[in-house]
Amino acid sequence: MGFEGHELGHGKIEMIAGPVVKAIGMRGAKMYDVVSVGSSALIGEIIGLEGDSATIQVYEETAGITPGETVVMLGEPLSVELAPGLMSMIYDGIQRPLKAIMEKSGDFIARGIRVPPLDHARRWTFHPDIEAGAHIGGGDVIGWVQETPTVKHRVLVPPGEEGIVTMVVPESERTIDEVICEIRTTNGTRRLSMLQKWPVRIGRPFKVKYDPDVPLITGQRILDTFFPIAKGGTAAIPGGFGTGKTVTQHQLAKWSDADIIVYIGCGERGNEMTDVLREFPHLEDPRTGEPLMSRTVLIANTSNMPVAAREASIYTGITLAEYYRDMGYDVALMADSTSRWAEALREISGRLEEMPGEEGYPAYLASRLANFYERAGVVECVSTGTRKGSISVIGAVSPPGGDFSEPVTQNTLRIVKVFWALDSNLADKRHFPSINWLKSYSLYLEKVEEWYRNKVSPEWLDRRNKAMALLQQESELQEIIQLVGPDALPPSQQMVLETTRMLREDFLQQNAFHAVDSFCPQDKQFDMLTIMLEFGDLCQQAVARGVSVDRLRQARCRISISRMARVVNKDYKRTFDSIREEVRRELTSMR
Repeated sequence: MGFEGHELGHGKIEMIAGPVVKAIGMRGAKMYDVVSVGSSALIGEIIGLEGDSATIQVYEETAGITPGETVVMLGEPLSVELAPGLMSMIYDGIQRPLKAIMEKSGDFIARGIRVPPLDHARRWTFHPDIEAGAHIGGGDVIGWVQETPTVKHRVLVPPGEEGIVTMVVPESERTIDEVICEIRTTNGTRRLSMLQKWPVRIGRPFKVKYDPDVPLITGQRILDTFFPIAKGGTAAIPGGFGTGKTVTQHQLAKWSDADIIVYIGCGERGNEMTDVLREFPHLEDPRTGEPLMSRTVLIANTSNMPVAAREASIYTGITLAEYYRDMGYDVALMADSTSRWAEALREISGRLEEMPGEEGYPAYLASRLANFYERAGVVECVSTGTRKGSISVIGAVSPPGGDFSEPVTQNTLRIVKVFWALDSNLADKRHFPSINWLKSYSLYLEKVEEWYRNKVSPEWLDRRNKAMALLQQESELQEIIQLVGPDALPPSQQMVLETTRMLREDFLQQNAFHAVDSFCPQDKQFDMLTIMLEFGDLCQQAVARGVSVDRLRQARCRISISRMARVVNKDYKRTFDSIREEVRRELTSMR
């Protein structure tokens, strides 16, 4: 973030309580303005005003700061720099580039360090898309820069600007600060560069928000087939320790068909973010063959960084996502995890001596969560033309002890439309992803059905619902088995259990670290499910003919079905056709 605002005056520290500082003599300050705190020039943000007294949350460690030290008012809100150069960057919670900080201060972030978020000296090849005399307004494309091999960065007119183009530079190399366009407005001439600044707590404007109706393809069978999320949708992944929240979000970041990935490590342990930082630069984007980092921004705000910065990291991430959405891209934002952010809100609220809500969380927890998730969506971007973009927000939740009744999980569920419930019992059985198919749900099923009917099969929803009904029936049968044992069930119900075991072990389970099974295309998912359901139907017909359950359990085609997930995605059609023939031939011939 840029913190070079003009000094508007000085105040003095009156009281310090951890990351919360109270200062007096702050007349003229505004809510959410950035300030420089103490002799170490720590970065802080005003979160409360009363007379000439200001309450400040400091985004750096306050140890050693004493009452009486100076607080400098910088006169601008907490903002991010938006320009070419964001892709592939790794920031902390307040948009300071970690690589540049390391070069300047070593392995630890020095207090009060100031590093520009973007390289202002780097020259980019700017390609103009407008000519002198054109009338342009906020959101219109001035030109473009090839930011990375996979991202074409559209340089936009800042929101609120409008006028006649009097000058635009030809194709040439420019820094992000150099003027690329001049427009004549009612208030005089405006000079525009590639750099914009935007306050993080204010959502960027759009024309219209639409209902999401196109699925975000993730390549994860239980997500795409059973509980899909739409592009522009919201989802929550709650789960206790060790249930696979982080790995699931890594999979979504790697494989989802979004154009841009924004990954926020909000208060997670350092080793989890280390895995991301080590792995992502070496991952190949399956769509382009380029490194995945070429379309990814990482915000690494780990648990040992100051607590207050967790809130900034959430807003920083969503603002970066909105910037690329405004270019017309589909953005997927991963927040891992919003529980750490909520814990930071609880700590700050306690320091402010506010009246606590449930379990000590502030009474405004629900509204803060809603303000974050509502910035997702499919929108028509601000522009004189027509351009759509989307932000899909997937937030991990870490309920203590896996208790979904706690406030963060419950308030999140009231807001999001997809609930992927991670189950510690499944994780203990090494069933991953450990998403409980009986507790999870998606409210986008009807919205995305038309897309699946047109792109995959008209029978997609029927097959999905049939499989879910079988899994529900299995749950009911398990209660009977606990009383009378499996052998007491009639043969038809025993074959239901065999079919659902196949669904659980060979379809719902997926190996994130297998070269082929890590990603499963839509058509392959549908064909796998179809073959498994056909196996179940043919087994029921065989049972009706008098074939024994033991003989059906020993069918050789079961081995072929169990190997379908690891059939190479490019060549699976021919293999699946032979498996389907094998299933039909073997099961229909049994007498």
